Amino acid sequence: MDCKKIIYEVKNYITRQFANDPTGHDYNHMKRVAEWSRLIALDEGADPFTAELSGWVHDIGDAKLFQDTDAAYQELDDFLKSLNVNVDQREVVFAIIRDISFSKGRIPDSIEGKIVQDADRLDALGAIGIARTFAYGGMHNQLIYNEEEQKLTSIQHFYDKLLKLSQGMHTRKARQEAEQRHIFMKKYLEQFFKEWNSIERAGE
Repeated sequence: MDCKKIIYEVKNYITRQFANDPTGHDYNHMKRVAEWSRLIALDEGADPFTAELSGWVHDIGDAKLFQDTDAAYQELDDFLKSLNVNVDQREVVFAIIRDISFSKGRIPDSIEGKIVQDADRLDALGAIGIARTFAYGGMHNQLIYNEEEQKLTSIQHFYDKLLKLSQGMHTRKARQEAEQRHIFMKKYLEQFFKEWNSIERAGE
């Protein structure tokens, strides 16, 4: 396999799939996940090509983004086949992209799968994670915050998911980066609630 050519073609494929996505699952999200996956793989002594390739395509077939997940998987499989990615490699990639979702609660079997899961979760943390949370919430008609009904707000998503992610990282480099981003998010929330309640305090 010509790994460089495959990655080049996959980048173009992902551009066509996600270039106009407004929910935080756009081309640049895939790019960050792919690049972090490669970086962590090199640090872990894992296969950087498998990790990077899986990072690029990790959101293909996600039920949040595709109405027909089976059709999306089949299209991706046909595309990778056209690039001469062999069946064993394709099976590894599909195992990874099916197992990394937070909502599924799974831990991938392979080290490359754990790496891509870490990279994807890193992109849900820190300043980028905050921006993506509000982009996704806005596209799905979520309020930013509501004191009386917090369950379906973007701020509640921090407590339901984002603040839990740093504890579940599998790799050394991801744990280091996640810790910094976790601290940043906690500081952001402190400032958010300070400003949210500032009018009440100003009237005291």
